[in-house]
Amino acid sequence: MFHVFVFWSCWCNLIGVFGDSVSVMDGDSVTLNSDVTEIHEDDDILWTFGDENSLIAKISKEKQIFSTYDVPDGRFRDRLKLDDQTGSLTITNTTTEHTGDYQLEINGAKLTLKSFSVSVYAHLPVPVISNSSQCSSSSSSSNCSLVCSSVLNVEYQDKNTYSCVLNNPISNQTTH
Repeated sequence: MFHVFVFWSCWCNLIGVFGDSVSVMDGDSVTLNSDVTEIHEDDDILWTFGDENSLIAKISKEKQIFSTYDVPDGRFRDRLKLDDQTGSLTITNTTTEHTGDYQLEINGAKLTLKSFSVSVYAHLPVPVISNSSQCSSSSSSSNCSLVCSSVLNVEYQDKNTYSCVLNNPISNQTTH
């Protein structure tokens, strides 16, 4: 006696699993595009956030549902805008709390899955260069110590000129 096990899985209606990375500055808006030009009558669209897949937006055109939802900690309160033509989701007035993974599921005649990794960066302060008053001189040279506040990078240029540079992936601040 023998057993035959057949495992069959069909992803034949799965259109795509895509991943986009999006970076934005604190306070700006970011739109997560569905890449749909028009929502069909039988489409159900779900937007979720984070590891818990918390529901943050839902569209069911057939049932006339166009809703956004907050998460328990309130980070999305009055910040989500849903495009009722395309299903794209806009987060307004972002903060670093909006950094994370977002998922889009469009379920209709076909299933479309799309993921977004959003990074929100705080604005950088202008670095301050201050003289620590530790200067020494000799007949051949003069040396002074400079302190650069919150510095990530100090660059020596020419003729005793230095720059303090603060940067993140989408902006930088420099003082000479």
